[in-house]
Amino acid sequence: MTRRSRIFLFTLAAAGGGALLLYLNGVPVVVSQALSSGETSKTAPMTPPLPQVPVAEVITRVIARSSEFTGVVAAAKTVELRPRVGGMLESVSVPEGGLVERGQLLFQIDPRPYEVALQNAEARLQRARVLLSQAETDLDRSQRLLPTGAIPGKTYDDDAAGKQERQAQVLEAKAASAAARLDLSYSRVTAPIAGRVDRVLVTEGNLVTGASGATATLLTTIVSVDPVHVYFDIDEAAYLSFLKQTRPEAIGGKGASLPVNVGLATESGYPHSGTLDFLGNRIDRSTGTIRARAVLANPDGRLTPGLFARVKLATSAPAETVLIDDQAVGTDQGRRYVLVLGAGDMVQYRPVELGAMNDGLRVVASGLNAGDTIIIKGLVRPGMQVSPNRIAMAPDQRSVDGVANGNTQEARR
Repeated sequence: MTRRSRIFLFTLAAAGGGALLLYLNGVPVVVSQALSSGETSKTAPMTPPLPQVPVAEVITRVIARSSEFTGVVAAAKTVELRPRVGGMLESVSVPEGGLVERGQLLFQIDPRPYEVALQNAEARLQRARVLLSQAETDLDRSQRLLPTGAIPGKTYDDDAAGKQERQAQVLEAKAASAAARLDLSYSRVTAPIAGRVDRVLVTEGNLVTGASGATATLLTTIVSVDPVHVYFDIDEAAYLSFLKQTRPEAIGGKGASLPVNVGLATESGYPHSGTLDFLGNRIDRSTGTIRARAVLANPDGRLTPGLFARVKLATSAPAETVLIDDQAVGTDQGRRYVLVLGAGDMVQYRPVELGAMNDGLRVVASGLNAGDTIIIKGLVRPGMQVSPNRIAMAPDQRSVDGVANGNTQEARR
């Protein structure tokens, strides 16, 4: 062994016995005492940071639980305008698609034939009145002569019967004259209700048929505008829940004011308010529903008959209710759940039963209590520990709260 290959080990007193001085081929190298005892160096594992997730405390409000239904807007009054008398259309003054007032002239049928008929009826009435006057004169004369024996009793009886016959003829002529005058008035086809008129189906110059039934010519249609009805079907479960707070006989009666809220397809929420004024008298077993109707004011005419409508009907008395952001709800094999922030910031699984939306938040029928804090969103699972970032539950308040939270985090840095 040469001098270059000798290795001398010296304990470094300055290191307190914690290191060794090794001469390798004449070069000093400091090694730890752990190496001299045959131990290997190990690096301590790094703990990954906890995932940050947005959390919010549930909101509680005193509201009445409600159910949502799909309905359709219908006019309170609908008229198929048909003429009562026939003839040629002389003029048409229909504001197609516009509003009309009750009694407004829309169609004019040629009145001349009915004017002639009225004159004829008036002439027959005048003739009947003249004949009645003559019969009264004959009866008066017979009454004077009968006591003197100048005329037989049969003559008196004939004159009395003649007067009664002439009276009946006058009544008949009066009725004929009234009918002729009525037919003349029917030549003016007016709006029977106020509302919005449809397009004209028959133009001037055409012959129309008048009758009291469906055989008459259809001229146009009119629907009332204000108020309007909304028809919808209530399922059996919601109907039974509804009966717990309302008696069916109270609906539609005097003073009934059960609230109903309605929204159209392009509207958010339920901006239109109305009242329930009709509930059917039986459940349709083919569908398991009962027909209901709400009445709504429609002063601006936006609620057009035939529109689909979303209907919200209160099915319980007002009570304290838990509300959450809808995006916090998950689905597990058809069951709804939320993730709750538990003790030690541990994630907990909580199944819930949901209700309708209320002011942008989802009603929780069961599963959550006041004071619970839930995870709004994030890729976490039950049993994990997280780093919560508290935000507002209502989405419309997060812009302000987000600025406040950001400033707080910046201050902490």
